[in-house]
Amino acid sequence: MNYFLSSIFVFLSITSIAQNAKWATYFELSGKKETPRYQETMDYCKRLELNSKWIHMISFGKSAMGKDLPLMVIDNQGLSDPKVLHASGKLVLLIQACIHPGESEGKDAGLMLIRDLVIGKKFPGLLDHVSILFIPIFNVDGHERFGQYNRINQNGPLEMGWRVTANNLNLNRDYLKADAPEMQAWLKMFNSWMPDFFIDTHTTDGADYQYVMTYQMELYGDMDPGLTDWSKDIFLKDWSAQLEKAGFPVFPYIEFRKWHDPESGIEISVGPPMLSQVYTSLRNRPGLLLETHMLKAYEQRVSATYEALKISIGILGQESVILKKLIRQADENVVGQEFRKIDFPLRFETLNDSTILNFLGIEYQKVKSEITGEDYYQYGKTKTTFHIPYFDKTKPNLFARLPEAYIIPAEWKTVIDRLELQGIKIKRLARDTTLTISTWKFSSPKWQYNPYEGRHPLTSFESNEISISRDFSAGSAIVDMAQPGAKIIAHLLEPKGNGSLLYWGFFDAIFEQKEYAENYVMEPLAAKMLAENPFLKTEFEKKKAVDTVFAKNPNAILNWFYSKTPYWDNRKDIYPVGKIFDRKFVDVLETK
Repeated sequence: MNYFLSSIFVFLSITSIAQNAKWATYFELSGKKETPRYQETMDYCKRLELNSKWIHMISFGKSAMGKDLPLMVIDNQGLSDPKVLHASGKLVLLIQACIHPGESEGKDAGLMLIRDLVIGKKFPGLLDHVSILFIPIFNVDGHERFGQYNRINQNGPLEMGWRVTANNLNLNRDYLKADAPEMQAWLKMFNSWMPDFFIDTHTTDGADYQYVMTYQMELYGDMDPGLTDWSKDIFLKDWSAQLEKAGFPVFPYIEFRKWHDPESGIEISVGPPMLSQVYTSLRNRPGLLLETHMLKAYEQRVSATYEALKISIGILGQESVILKKLIRQADENVVGQEFRKIDFPLRFETLNDSTILNFLGIEYQKVKSEITGEDYYQYGKTKTTFHIPYFDKTKPNLFARLPEAYIIPAEWKTVIDRLELQGIKIKRLARDTTLTISTWKFSSPKWQYNPYEGRHPLTSFESNEISISRDFSAGSAIVDMAQPGAKIIAHLLEPKGNGSLLYWGFFDAIFEQKEYAENYVMEPLAAKMLAENPFLKTEFEKKKAVDTVFAKNPNAILNWFYSKTPYWDNRKDIYPVGKIFDRKFVDVLETK
């Protein structure tokens, strides 16, 4: 009997070892030092799909180079349709890896965790209330710019992908403007699935410290209050405690007030919506940013990510009913008219108020560079606990008065298309209509000299809000603010929105002068205007006294006089997007 039981035990052990070897990931087979290429990753994903009814592989779009963008749907009932899955009552979790392909921990951790869930049947019950959408590689073109010299600050893997796309765009700066084909595909996917929770996996640059992982969530004023309280008091409290118990104490995303200097204090900030977890939070879906520490061994970083993902799924399963209820309430809050009665915060500032907390750091010294002559921080090996100020209080410092609807002229199709990519519902004017709108007249525009993300952003301007009557052709877009995406609409269409379409250059043409007056026409006309209008003469003399460059530029002077004539383009510098504040008027507009 004992011999028989012993034989059975040996057989099961050998079978288990063989099974483990069969399903070992590329990362594990490499001694936990390497990460797979795109095709190797896809081959492993397809093997999982072929061997489990719980998995469905989908391509949610194409990269700039024509590669499939992979999405893995994991559900323990085999559901793979967004509507059916949401109707089941399960919480939908979107996990994203390799938006920056050199930061590949999420891919390797995700593949191991999914294998353990669907093949090894570990962690029973973990998928009872949660279904997972997993993007193993988002930036697939950048992923294949593979090499060992792609991340100078990072300790492994041996080779990795490149940060940006084939078009040299950083996808984690593209959530609002959506220039990259990959991001356009992602937005369509997101709007189709509308996941309830989002996790984006990264590796951080920066200072040295003891934490293997830091994190970030939007807890400081821009996310719905109910979702903020739940994220802070329920999710993060439990999540961080479990991670510490697993050997991975975590800390909020580290941004020192003085670069690399822990004792200068750590400050938080409200992020711009062009970043992933900020974007999803403004869509009323909490986003969790994971940032493993680049100097820790790759194996350790993958392990921390594995635990963070597993623990997240467990908490989300326990909290699925409550979180889905909070999301519904957040959507209703944004749709409700009360939301538009309160000025909407577009930007925030971090206050100087702070508390003292313990920070698990590494001893360092300030060293004067023999090369630059400047000081830099050189980290040692000794672990230490710093008691440092933590600046975690913010307040809004720029607001917008939200309308009942925005109206965009039909000719600005690119702008309308970008809003529709965001899942924004738009109605079209059924016939040509003249409307009185509120809008802005701009002056003193300045653009960034060097390109940023393929554009030259409009970095500063002056503006006056004005009321004008304007003709809108049939097909012009009515963007009703009574919809869940209202916060995104505001950031896109308010000129001073954080990453507005005006900022990104979508409206640059309105600042261009297209008609000019010849000097031989303007010289006598300017003299006549001065003779007949003493107020104009006073204004002219004042401008010359204040603006010495203008005073020495004959063409600029005559063009100034031209701008005072009826011939001047009355649409130059006028924002074409209008605001309509009367709800009754929005409701009676004839649309299709």
